[in-house]
Amino acid sequence: MLRVLAQRWKQGYRTSKFPAEPPKLPARFPGRPELAEGKCPPNCHLCKDVCPTAAMTCTPLSLDLGRCISCGQCAKVCPNGTIRFTGDFRLAVRKREDLIIRPGSTYALAQALEPARARLYRRSLKLRQVSAGGCGACEADANVLGTLSFDMGRFGIQFVASPRHADALLVTGPVTQGMHEALMKTWEALPDPRVLIVSGSCAISGGPYMDHTQTHNGVTSLLPVDLFVPGCPVQPNTLLDGMLRLMGRIK
Repeated sequence: MLRVLAQRWKQGYRTSKFPAEPPKLPARFPGRPELAEGKCPPNCHLCKDVCPTAAMTCTPLSLDLGRCISCGQCAKVCPNGTIRFTGDFRLAVRKREDLIIRPGSTYALAQALEPARARLYRRSLKLRQVSAGGCGACEADANVLGTLSFDMGRFGIQFVASPRHADALLVTGPVTQGMHEALMKTWEALPDPRVLIVSGSCAISGGPYMDHTQTHNGVTSLLPVDLFVPGCPVQPNTLLDGMLRLMGRIK
């Protein structure tokens, strides 16, 4: 026992200091993309042609972050450097249209819930998670928030087993036909006032499975969404940042 305690003492404080300090992310993390103004030559559709999820539009130039899987192919084929990934992990927004990035546009980060709900959830947010046909990546990166490194419990955020005990529903996956009924029943079981968070491009738009006959293209057309967290998969700090903004803990 003494050896265990000594080893734990040597390890020191292991929990991230976020949000007091920005997280240290690997250089390969692409982050939020930006589109430059005036660099795109006419009739160049290289970025659109290479995009696997139809996230790029050329006329006018725009990028739908709700469809983007951050593969980075668009930036690689762009001959003029119009597209670049900034490495910024702050991606969560409140409205679906705020995920559309245009040249020179300002990214509208998520704001807190309206005052009535914000007062309820500022110090505590209990989550029920539903994997609506996800591959497991967004689910894993959500679950890791409960570990020592992130410790979302210090903000009062916690996963619960029953929707009856939850304040918010966290949905991942493109909503397959097989999970549609389960998702809707889980949502109906949450007590009012309830919050809906969608995490990952699949849950927002269907992602790589968009327009497949066995999916519903995500949650957006099915239920009223309070927080959109894009990514493929969603980086844990991105999801945590979005939830803290929704609670009014970050401005």
